[in-house]
Amino acid sequence: MLRRLKISRLSTRCCSNFVSRMRYVSRLKEDDSACAAALQNAHMFLFHRLDPLLQRCQQGTFSPVTLRTTDVQLILERLGSNRTLLQESVLIGSSEQNQLQFCLDLGELDQAAVEQECGGRFMNLRKAFFLLPEPAAPLVAKGQALLRWHQTSGFCSATGEPTRRNQAGSQRVCSSSGITYYPKMSPVVIILVSDGKRCLLGRQSSFPQGMYSALAGFCDLGETVEETLSREVAEEVGLEVCGVSYSSSQHWPFPHSSFMMGFHASVSPAHPQLSVDHTELEDARWFSLEEITCALQVKTPPRTGDPPVLWLPPKHTIANRLITEWTDRQQRPRDQIQV
Repeated sequence: MLRRLKISRLSTRCCSNFVSRMRYVSRLKEDDSACAAALQNAHMFLFHRLDPLLQRCQQGTFSPVTLRTTDVQLILERLGSNRTLLQESVLIGSSEQNQLQFCLDLGELDQAAVEQECGGRFMNLRKAFFLLPEPAAPLVAKGQALLRWHQTSGFCSATGEPTRRNQAGSQRVCSSSGITYYPKMSPVVIILVSDGKRCLLGRQSSFPQGMYSALAGFCDLGETVEETLSREVAEEVGLEVCGVSYSSSQHWPFPHSSFMMGFHASVSPAHPQLSVDHTELEDARWFSLEEITCALQVKTPPRTGDPPVLWLPPKHTIANRLITEWTDRQQRPRDQIQV
């Protein structure tokens, strides 16, 4: 009995930090007074018209500028802003060190003045996202998504009356009908298609130079994810998938908060020739294991004037995860592959 009790206490200690953090954040979403008090000793990530405040690190990467609430208060005072602006902060979560994290958009203030005060610069997330390290990129994306939702959800779609947010920023309520609104995401499937020896990647004209990625598309109303991915592959490259397996999921900030579900899909080696829909894609083609293996070693995007090179989405993206999984399977001895 004593041994069982010791094991139970050990298990509790191993998971208590995560569980306590999640429960604490959940409580703050329901208790405005507790959230307002917690805001006074939090870490803050700043945005300016939805552009995150970043600082350059070594090797050309970036990291978000992290300030304490007291620092932000002083900055607001020096720039002549009303300190009540701080109450517009939105709760993002809690770090593993139990440090609460909030974000705030300072779009009403002069951008250059804020940058000078904070020692960083505001950067368009589309440009910075691929240069942010893995722990920071999802955090910044979540902050931007929540701030964008609040900026576009000020009125009830049913009554037209203003909506009021709670202190944490996790919901908005219609002042007239009491309807509660929560942040929304659009479901998207992202698919890495393979014929057994090669994988299929495509690119849009908006992609950085040389970048190819897995195919992706939004789910239509009434569709299952399996139906969506089959339709998207058929529409974009004219192929019919014959096998599907789930990989993982990821929040994606573009264009406006998507929920991406990643899949591997197979087509028959005797597939018909690719028929690329150029209204959807600029290009799509098959890549060998050797080409993909080399591309995974490229760490930064090619610059204008550099020799052409295949560049893949960075490690913290679900597209990279799918490509890496496919590469690992191709390199694994056939007798180790579990069916």
